[in-house]
Amino acid sequence: MTRHAIYPGSFDPVTNGHLDIVRRCRPLFDRVTVAVAVNPSKHPMFSVSERLQMLSETFAEFDHVEVASFSGLLVNFARDRQAQAIVRGLRAVSDFEYELQMALMNRRLAGTIETIFLMPSEEYTYLSSSIIKGVALAGGDVSSLVPPGVETLLKKKAHR
Repeated sequence: MTRHAIYPGSFDPVTNGHLDIVRRCRPLFDRVTVAVAVNPSKHPMFSVSERLQMLSETFAEFDHVEVASFSGLLVNFARDRQAQAIVRGLRAVSDFEYELQMALMNRRLAGTIETIFLMPSEEYTYLSSSIIKGVALAGGDVSSLVPPGVETLLKKKAHR
């Protein structure tokens, strides 16, 4: 049986914190799917296709890491992909309460799919896509916070 995990998120944009979580979970699973959640109630900076492209470029050299998008319930996507686990990053205690509630609901909906919490390296615990967008839009340097291709795209969006 192949051990397959889904790492979901908005990835608007992908950060070095996201990259760190995939690096940490990749040895634990045979396959990892990094999945862009399509949420019609959110207004992302980047389109789904732009986010998929960023992720594809970021993880191009990772073995057995694929990129996809989904809408609807995450557990349905995970079940359709025959995944055994959902990976979530926890940066701080403040993330835990929300993530715990989501994990428990996912367990209720699909009891065979486990949620695995991973913590990023200390250097990424404060990072979020929202913070990075704010810094980039204000003209700040985000080069050490995002993959190089993402920095270029952020600069283009910031100067529009």
